[in-house]
Formats: sequence, C-alpha cells, structure tokens
Amino acid sequence: MRTHIKILGWLYIALGALGILGALATFGVLAGVGILSGEQDAFFLLGALGTIAGTFLAIISLPNVLCGVGLLLYHGWARILAFVLAVLNLANAPAGTVLGIYTAWVMLQDETRALFEE
Repeated sequence: MRTHIKILGWLYIALGALGILGALATFGVLAGVGILSGEQDAFFLLGALGTIAGTFLAIISLPNVLCGVGLLLYHGWARILAFVLAVLNLANAPAGTVLGIYTAWVMLQDETRALFEE
C-alpha cells in the first residue's frame, strides 16, 4: 500500500501544479490581451479580471498540493483531506473522476488506515 500512497501523493501534487499553471496562464493571457489592446481601461479591466481569476484558480489548487505532500509524509490529516478532495474532484472529469475513485480505493484499505495511525 505504501506504493499506492506515494503514487496518490504525487498525483495530487501534479493535479495541484497543473491548476496553479492554469492560474498563471489565465492571468498572463488576460493581462497580455489588455496590454496588447492599447486601451488603458481594457488593460485595467482585463488585468483585474486576470488577477481575480488567477488567484481563485490558485487558491482552489493549493489544497491538492498540500494533500499530496501530506500523503507522502503519512500525516493523518492528509487522509481526511484526500477523502474530501476525492469527492470534490469527482466532478472534474475525466482525470478527477479517476483520481477520486483511486483515492477511495487506496484510503479505504485496512493497511492504509494502519499506516496513517502509526
């Protein structure tokens, strides 16, 4: 089960990192379009929108990274967070659905429960 927990940890880190990269890309595209428009109002509006959208995407991606690190270190809170994120990620088809099902399978094993209680 240790191998499955490590795989799961790295998958959560990768999913969170992709979300953070998406946040940076969202900010960059919106701010870049605002700059290229040459309009001060468009730059301000698109820059603000890019900042808000990018910040939101980064904030919702950070728990995945945190969960992945916690799983790799076998912290008890990471097991609970993994369950919560598994349910939330089910709507993120297809990768989130597969990750959610895999998380449930790994975390519900008796051997996994024993590893996190040590």
